[in-house]
Amino acid sequence: MADMRNDKARKDAISKASGRETYVGDLSLDGMIYACLVRTSVPRGIIKSITLPPLPDGYYYFDDRNIPENGRNELWMIQKDWKCFAAGSSGYVGETIGILCGPDRTLLYSLRDQIKVEYEEQTPAVSIEDSLALVGGPIIGENNYHCTVELQAGDGDIDEIMKNAYRVVEEKFSTGHQEHMHLETNGMMVNYEDGKYVYYASCQCPFYIRKSVAGIIGATPEDIIVRQMSTGGAFGGKEHFPDVVAGPLILAEYYLKKPIKLIFNREEDTQFSVKRHPSVVKFKTALDRKGNILAMDSIVYYNAGRYLASSYIVIQRGCMHIEGVYKFPVARTRGYSMATNTFPSCAFRGFGAPQTIFAVETHMTHIAEKLGVDPVEYKRRYLIKQGDTTITNGKIVENVRTPELIEKVCKASDYFEKSRKYGFGSGKGIGFSLYNHGGAFTGNGESAIIKAVVKVCKRKDGTVLIKAGQTEMGQGFSSAVCRIAAKTLGIPYEKVIYKYPDTSVVPDSGPTAASRSTMVPGNLVMKACEELKARWDEADELECEAHYEHPEGYPWDQASFQGYAYLGYGWGACVVEVEVDPRTAETKIKGIWSAHDVGNCIDPLIVHGQVNGGIAQGIGWASTELLENKGGYFKQHSMSDYIIPTSMDLPAQEVYYANEPYKWGPYGAKGMGELVFNGSGAAYVDALSRAINRKIDSIPNPTEVIMGHILHSEKLTEDKR
Repeated sequence: MADMRNDKARKDAISKASGRETYVGDLSLDGMIYACLVRTSVPRGIIKSITLPPLPDGYYYFDDRNIPENGRNELWMIQKDWKCFAAGSSGYVGETIGILCGPDRTLLYSLRDQIKVEYEEQTPAVSIEDSLALVGGPIIGENNYHCTVELQAGDGDIDEIMKNAYRVVEEKFSTGHQEHMHLETNGMMVNYEDGKYVYYASCQCPFYIRKSVAGIIGATPEDIIVRQMSTGGAFGGKEHFPDVVAGPLILAEYYLKKPIKLIFNREEDTQFSVKRHPSVVKFKTALDRKGNILAMDSIVYYNAGRYLASSYIVIQRGCMHIEGVYKFPVARTRGYSMATNTFPSCAFRGFGAPQTIFAVETHMTHIAEKLGVDPVEYKRRYLIKQGDTTITNGKIVENVRTPELIEKVCKASDYFEKSRKYGFGSGKGIGFSLYNHGGAFTGNGESAIIKAVVKVCKRKDGTVLIKAGQTEMGQGFSSAVCRIAAKTLGIPYEKVIYKYPDTSVVPDSGPTAASRSTMVPGNLVMKACEELKARWDEADELECEAHYEHPEGYPWDQASFQGYAYLGYGWGACVVEVEVDPRTAETKIKGIWSAHDVGNCIDPLIVHGQVNGGIAQGIGWASTELLENKGGYFKQHSMSDYIIPTSMDLPAQEVYYANEPYKWGPYGAKGMGELVFNGSGAAYVDALSRAINRKIDSIPNPTEVIMGHILHSEKLTEDKR
């Protein structure tokens, strides 16, 4: 491992621990007023009229009718389909109708409650099944497909293989919405300063906001400055969603030219923000007489909601991870991002991979159980290795150390002895999962779309300033990147400075997403520092920059999704042990063991924290985090009825590492922020299934669902042959 001087504290440790850190909610500028959003209250319908109460002096309302003649009612994300304002129709509950501004928040909310909106309601399609059945008529196109993906690898006609197989195992798996539940809710402030629209934002991707909202007022991205504030958590929930907050704000600022602050309360953030995509994954797997897999066919459906947002990329990544850590002789997957009348789904830690990894892991476990084979031993047969072909017909570039990860967690947890001892239905269960995650943007995304740039600046006082568009949102980037620079330059860690990005000061180094921040921009910082070190004595002040260059020899065809989707993967293995009370269905987690290959750990303490948090978040997704959407309305509204695991619900985790350095990462580091979420849910469900001897094919599984499984579900042992 590279020595990254782990004795030093995080860059933001003291300010956050002492409470001195400044968040958007702490900002106050002279003349500042507040804003709140007026939202639709039906999932699908025509807006017939909007009636405002009398507005006192100093209070203002704006909607699509106020967009200037050269502006457009659109937010530019991947596409421009998401409207800034509902403009005559409601596509989901919570769609922005207008923005209300004024100096007193209490009066502002009272005025909002007095606004009357008359609808002609229509029948909504809320679930994936509704969308496929075209309930209420198509939402988009003829079939409600936002987008589709089809991938196939291996030799042979998969349909013929299915016809001639000794046995075909068919299963369906489903996952629900998940709320990000970041500590700090969504919020930002906008102010017109020196001819520019300046945002102070809690966000992951400052450059996204500029691009997304400029067209609303007929401006250019250069007319907008985004200054990232300290961001109290994101998990993907502040990747594209800040665009939705920023859009109405820029229209209000266009007219008012005074500071306007918009901060969501917790109930708003839970009801009216993006979530993880619900999914349905169907498998047909062909086996020979000995139980060997001949081919695996799958169909993947994600509930994208009314607008596309990031769903095209999410469904791609989901389909590209459908084989998990395995290599099958023939594999095919077809993915569909479905339009529904629910709040649009968007980025969430794992970005589409957790849904398909949960499905394939659980499917493999069920096949093993049907055959009377321990799932660990069965899964070992199909582990992908260096040089093997992926489902996009690229190859695995790196040495895959999954066998070592399996040994570590199985030995530490005493998996095989406990598996034999607990059996099925004893109230105790131990579960196992494997998982991976491709680092950085898929295919040529880094070279053709993002084209990241970073700069490092030597200053007269001997300090070095890092200029990058990457954001610190609690994950530790600001500390890790300073360690990389200090190591490369051979200077004290304290002499390296990272500041929250300001788009008028830093270059665009791409979004803080896709497990890429350390792996890609961090590597560019290392390269820029190498040049700076070589030129150190040239001047008292010196700036060097580095541009992303894709390694040669690893082609990608974006039109067909063929080639090397990812050059580096993180790899993981997880074991979870549970105990279930058969009378109350209360479940206690007794042990968690995980092992990961994330290349070289730049900052081991930060990596350890990410592992613990990601594993816990994955278990929450699979267990208690029930977020129901009934008829287009989210039923859970707050932290009192949307239950996330706390430190009191989980035992101390045991964490192990293998270190397979990434060839193109800074000091061998790979991406790992999403990897650590991807597998713990499947391990938890496996353990729960064994403890109650019931087949479980969906998540989440709160106590009431577990009781339903105990009373009604199919027994695992009865399905064995």
